[in-house]
Amino acid sequence: MKTYGYARVSTTDQNLTIQREALMAAGCDVIREEKRSGTKLAGRDELATLLDFLREGDTLVVTRLDRLARSMDDLSAISRQLQDKGVTLRATEQPVDTGTAAGKAFFQMLGVFAEFETNLRRERQMEGIAKAKAAGVYKGRKPSIDAEEVKRLRDVEGLGPTEIAKRLGLARSSVYRVLEAD
Repeated sequence: MKTYGYARVSTTDQNLTIQREALMAAGCDVIREEKRSGTKLAGRDELATLLDFLREGDTLVVTRLDRLARSMDDLSAISRQLQDKGVTLRATEQPVDTGTAAGKAFFQMLGVFAEFETNLRRERQMEGIAKAKAAGVYKGRKPSIDAEEVKRLRDVEGLGPTEIAKRLGLARSSVYRVLEAD
């Protein structure tokens, strides 16, 4: 039986030191770290490696559940995977220990709150964008396709969408979208 730690921050400019120290103090034999968003499981290679590696009787330790997942679906999927393998989950800053009934219940409640926090953040972001758009400040992303060049290639050079796409290095569907907007 080994104790493994998992530390995660969302952006590359954030620091893992505090989590790493807490996991070492919790007696983790191995600590896996990554700088990735927790809103999706996809692309979190260190977590995937750790989940594949864990064996029956092992313990996975995180500082807080939101380091593991930001949605209840993802947290439930990870929890099921750990439970199926006979692995216990503990959090150093929260009373979570899936080896006990109370710990399991608290684990599920914290998962709901982590997802709630993510949804609130998304709502605030959308409100801010709507306000910026109304004030004329937010214009969105600049177009990555030169629509005038697409039209010129069609009208002046007589090229079809497939040839335009090849020449400009675009997907054919993008060319069609520009031409339909015309």
